[in-house]
Amino acid sequence: MFVCSCFGITEQQVKQHAEDGACTPRQIASACKAGTDCGGCVRRIQALLGRGACPRRDQIARRPPVLAASAAEAPVRRLGDAA
Repeated sequence: MFVCSCFGITEQQVKQHAEDGACTPRQIASACKAGTDCGGCVRRIQALLGRGACPRRDQIARRPPVLAASAAEAPVRRLGDAA
């Protein structure tokens, strides 16, 4: 069944892009242009993606926060301080 009639993108193609790591409608659009013309399919793409596992989200969740450690160790700089 077609999800995006503007570009002829099927449910199976959207699911394949999701399996390949596209976790959001924007990432699906980057992969195949679905949702970039009239936008009528974006909600359907969101429904297909659901709230399932996303490899990128899972990787990000496992990483330690970078800014928390860096901010505590970094010296405070004020406007006008020499770099």
